[in-house]
Amino acid sequence: MLILKLKNASNFINSFRNTEGKIMKAKKMIKDESGAALVIALIMIMVLTLIGLGTSYNSIIEIKLSGNKRGNVDAFYGADSGAQVVMANMENFNLGKFVDDKYDPFTDASNPNVTKAKVVIEHYPDRKGSPRGFGISAVNFNFEHYMVESTGDDRLDLSTIKSTCSIDQKVVRLAPTQQGGY
Repeated sequence: MLILKLKNASNFINSFRNTEGKIMKAKKMIKDESGAALVIALIMIMVLTLIGLGTSYNSIIEIKLSGNKRGNVDAFYGADSGAQVVMANMENFNLGKFVDDKYDPFTDASNPNVTKAKVVIEHYPDRKGSPRGFGISAVNFNFEHYMVESTGDDRLDLSTIKSTCSIDQKVVRLAPTQQGGY
């Protein structure tokens, strides 16, 4: 029995020495830092690459958004300027030029289409009287009601998505009657 105990004790001492040797090797490996700088450098390169890719993706989206905004603004100003050019010329509201109560003023050679907008003037003969809410109490006037519908487009070919804007402008023309207006 004593021999068995001595064998177990020697086994314990041997295993302790082996464990002590393993611990010493582990400490030596931890102190040996060869290759750690390479691993850290690779991790940093990966992090910086991901940051760079995220930033470039964000920039691409911002550029596309600003291009879409520019297209929307161009379409709006095209439609607005088309309506303004047509309303500035009183001859465009001559009912003799209307067919089925509609008139495209840019089909007339005297109206150059510098705005490249599509404009249609629609006459509403069934509407009578002054417009609501204007407080106009003029008598001996005829009120002619029109709707100027102007559509502008994005004119640049930078994007596959084209912006379009439509503006409807209500116009009321005061025309004196035979008795004269005041």
